[in-house]
Amino acid sequence: MRRRADRQPSRRTFLDATGALVAASLTAGCTADSAQPGRHAATPEATSAATPVPVSATGRHQAGITLPEPAQPHLLAVVADLDTGVAPGPLLAELGRAIRTLSSGTDPRLLGLEPGDLTVTVGVGPRLVRAVGASLPGASDLPRFSRERIAPGADGGDLLLQLCASDPLLLPIAAAALADQAGDRVRERWRQSARRGANVPVGEGRTAPRNPLGFVDGIIGPHSAAERERDLWLAGPPEVAGGTLAVLRRMELDLPRFAALSVAEQEAVFGRRRASGVPLSGGSAASGPELGAKTPDGRYLVPADAHARRAHATAVGVGLMLRRSYGIDDPAPGLLFISFQNELRTFTATLTHMDTSDALLPFTTTTASATFLILPGFDAQRPLGAGLFGRSRAA
Repeated sequence: MRRRADRQPSRRTFLDATGALVAASLTAGCTADSAQPGRHAATPEATSAATPVPVSATGRHQAGITLPEPAQPHLLAVVADLDTGVAPGPLLAELGRAIRTLSSGTDPRLLGLEPGDLTVTVGVGPRLVRAVGASLPGASDLPRFSRERIAPGADGGDLLLQLCASDPLLLPIAAAALADQAGDRVRERWRQSARRGANVPVGEGRTAPRNPLGFVDGIIGPHSAAERERDLWLAGPPEVAGGTLAVLRRMELDLPRFAALSVAEQEAVFGRRRASGVPLSGGSAASGPELGAKTPDGRYLVPADAHARRAHATAVGVGLMLRRSYGIDDPAPGLLFISFQNELRTFTATLTHMDTSDALLPFTTTTASATFLILPGFDAQRPLGAGLFGRSRAA
């Protein structure tokens, strides 16, 4: 995989830099008396934490969307383009094979590390989908919205690789292996490393993390199997059944200005209590806001411009989206927002509704944006992307 020309480093430079990072990390994390042949000793931090449960890369749906649950704390998103004339089918089949060996721990490019709960989720952009069928889910580009400052090369893309793990060291190593697999057929556009806040209980046996603004995030979504079949997974056409649609938005946050607000003012922006995530209308965090609840003098308990109201699926008239927010500090402090839904309108209508009067948006500036068709699940007999782009012997 080649980096963008305006960044200059070659694929060899990228792999060398990744190797240097890996070598430094392994040197810090190994001791002579604990290392086993072929495997690196765990760091003290790793041994004190619960061992991550491996996640199968194969199945009806790709891993990294609803499995594992809760999601891993660390993410690396890589957005790339295919070179002219590159056939997507064979490339995706090869990537699927590499993902299976990486997640099972049998790929030597893991450099002896255990894969843990590593997942790799692959999506294809609208240009590739339109080449198969203009009416297919995933064939539409995102429209432009207000409060965007998107640089050339940070908008759209042909290929998404979403890598997640509890161990952040795994992510650049796995990304380097996939870059090696893709070779010069793929040209990187942009990438983003990100992390989730600590999970807090929200009721009904669920947890949700805090976002970089200190509020519990991603509480409302398609949690039950029925909700996910209705609002998350694509039911058809057959080429895409079992997939979903992803939206990525990288945003800078005006943290000093938000922090200058009183806690009550911050809670009015979100429509929830900062400490607990409970809606200002009361109840539990998981139960969601009661949008019609008012004070005795007729004021909405959840303000008219609160984010919890403006982004609420009922107020917008759309289905539920599975939302994840990750904190970032490069290229500027902010967050990486990712949503999964089976209709792009779920996201676009929601943001259009927010654009008119959401109190949260003035604290954000979007600097990267893309949408992808997340391909259906795969296995050894059914290569990644085979339904959409045809089968390949490379699986």
